[in-house]
Amino acid sequence: MRGEAGSMEFREITGNMKKCELEVCAYSLESCRAAKEAGADRVELCTAMYDGGTTPSAAMIRMARRITEGMELYVMIRPRGGDFLYSEEEFLQMQEEIRYVKETGADGVVLGILLADGRVDRERTAQLVEWASPMKVTFHRAFDMTCDPRAALEEVIESGCYRILTSGMHNTAPEGADVLKELVEQAQGRIQIMAGSGVNASNARFLRDTGVNALHMSGKSVRDSDMTFRNPQVFMGGVPGIPEYEIAYSDRRKIREVADILGN
Repeated sequence: MRGEAGSMEFREITGNMKKCELEVCAYSLESCRAAKEAGADRVELCTAMYDGGTTPSAAMIRMARRITEGMELYVMIRPRGGDFLYSEEEFLQMQEEIRYVKETGADGVVLGILLADGRVDRERTAQLVEWASPMKVTFHRAFDMTCDPRAALEEVIESGCYRILTSGMHNTAPEGADVLKELVEQAQGRIQIMAGSGVNASNARFLRDTGVNALHMSGKSVRDSDMTFRNPQVFMGGVPGIPEYEIAYSDRRKIREVADILGN
């Protein structure tokens, strides 16, 4: 079984790991550069921030790989926003996206597939893990939308994933700290647990002390657009309230503060 073989590898890798790594969720090339300059270990490359992250463009992936040379690059594989229950066509799209990402020389991909009843779609996840090899796979916060986190952990391990990104079944990782501790204890080094959502310098030590293998942050800041003419009547996404004249980016200072706490 893939999960059983993988368990030995994870025990060897995570059992000896003392450092808590830092991953930056980057929605732009600017943010990739900030993550590298600030001392992060890894970039998770995404687009569509207000959808929670979807697959970036081919050009963005290629350029990000050049920018992040010398550090790990993982690419989001998510065909759309919304739920994690995917059609057969969407599943095939995910396979094609993985194939392309592998060709760019990325180190890993980030994905998650659920069944309608809230369980992990172990069969199709395992297929994508096999398709992605030798890249590693992070099962993203679809994990936090499962019906039973303890069962989901075992299903993700059995599917062959290398890492789980989770906020401990809560909106933010600090709120889910108790669950994070439970997941680390249950995992017993068979898979990495990475805490994400709401991570910053004020809670990095607290989250590190839950025993997780990594922290995941965006270091988000915003700056005002340089546009002098502005039309306040139009929302390009059709959703009032989403800022049209703010530029979001990963702040080097915020990333560096957390990196320093983790000893990067």
